[in-house]
Amino acid sequence: MTDGVFAALADPTRWRVLTLLAERGEATATTLAGDLPVSRVAVVKHLGVLDRAGLVEARRSGREVRYTVRPERLGATARDLAAIAVEWDARLAAIKRLAEE
Repeated sequence: MTDGVFAALADPTRWRVLTLLAERGEATATTLAGDLPVSRVAVVKHLGVLDRAGLVEARRSGREVRYTVRPERLGATARDLAAIAVEWDARLAAIKRLAEE
């Protein structure tokens, strides 16, 4: 489930797009392209990847498409990572106990 999120966030440009959206609340691809070293077409492609990963949502407003961050998906990913961290902490504690015996 989180594989798509990690793949989407692995690209520095997509990470920056997501950060800009989080800061602004919403934006169009044209607006975002003004703050990035890539074309509007490239921004649209990056937004498509983020959308498929469930990280952004597109809403048509007249001729414009406005994008917003979907924080619930990031929250779910953070919870998944926290659960993995708990499992690893337990494993490391078990290894430590065995090593100390």
